[in-house]
Amino acid sequence: MSILHALILALVEGLTEFLPVSSTAHLLFTEELLGIEQTEYVKMFTVSIQFGAILAVVVAYWKRFFINIQWSFYRVLAIAVIPALILGKLFDDKIEAVFEKPLVIALVLILGGIVLLFIDRIFSNQAQIKDQEVSVRKGIFIGLWQCLAMMPGVSRSAASIIGGMQQGLNRKSAAEFSFFLAVPTMAAVTLYSVFLKNWCVDGQELKGISMILSSTENTLVFFIGNVASFIIAFVAIKSFITFLQKYGFKVWGIYRIAVGLILLVLFINQEQTSTQQQKKPLCEVQGTIKR
Repeated sequence: MSILHALILALVEGLTEFLPVSSTAHLLFTEELLGIEQTEYVKMFTVSIQFGAILAVVVAYWKRFFINIQWSFYRVLAIAVIPALILGKLFDDKIEAVFEKPLVIALVLILGGIVLLFIDRIFSNQAQIKDQEVSVRKGIFIGLWQCLAMMPGVSRSAASIIGGMQQGLNRKSAAEFSFFLAVPTMAAVTLYSVFLKNWCVDGQELKGISMILSSTENTLVFFIGNVASFIIAFVAIKSFITFLQKYGFKVWGIYRIAVGLILLVLFINQEQTSTQQQKKPLCEVQGTIKR
């Protein structure tokens, strides 16, 4: 993977990680469109650049994490992330298998967009609380909602924000709690991918850190990717809150449906082309026999 490809993927990650549009789907489709080979290093890289996005949240809300410290806040986050950690470990292989089915992911993108069209109306008349008032019970329910995003195309951000609103948070507070919950969730996924998971490379099982340090190019790509992801995610976080308060979720629903339909057509055409290429014409076969 070239440095240019790394920068493009980091740009996509930073822009989409905290938006309700599914960063996983966008990264997968970007790799397809750019023709990036799905090597084990590329798979690990697309997960590990979430580290830059995590740092963006911590820096953007550094007072909340380091100055105005409330231990109840950390306790709620620690408990809310447990469902995702357990289910993520149990269904890791099944989740990876879905990445090989882009048509399914495009459909999920569309269905998620349809849901977002009605979210503002569904939660318009409820009592709304602030993220500081999230109890352990509410945190667990939001954490369970977040687990829906294990299906590529759903969007971790969308699932956890909707979960927050379902538990009584207003749009701004639900979005910010989604950001906060992303820190332990994505940190765990990144650490697992880099230091614990065994990746099969040329018949050998390697840790992510071994792949990163295996060459100067891999190390440079990893570093540049995370720096770029951090910068873009920091800007996206600040912009998304303002945009969400002003326009709500409908715009994102329309965007998801439009992108999903485009990608659906694209991958259906690719699949048909691939099928036609695999089938050799009868006349060509007969001609070969005659010769």
